[in-house]
Amino acid sequence: MAKKTNTFTHLARAMESLPWIVRLIITILYGLYGNLIRLFRSLGKKNWIGVILAVILIISGGLLVLWIIDIIMVALNKRILWID
Repeated sequence: MAKKTNTFTHLARAMESLPWIVRLIITILYGLYGNLIRLFRSLGKKNWIGVILAVILIISGGLLVLWIIDIIMVALNKRILWID
């Protein structure tokens, strides 16, 4: 039987499978890209601490804190850093 995956896991993988240049442009223009991936990964793994932290980062402006790190990680074609 095939392993059943979550819709949020598919959504995170779809966002991560975009072409490199598209991800870089989205990350530079919209800082939410990295935080949305963090949120979708945590929802997909049902990691509620990760979900709460991701929501706090989105609401509190934490996207500004991690925005530079996200740009560097996407530019180097690496995964967005998160606790999962």
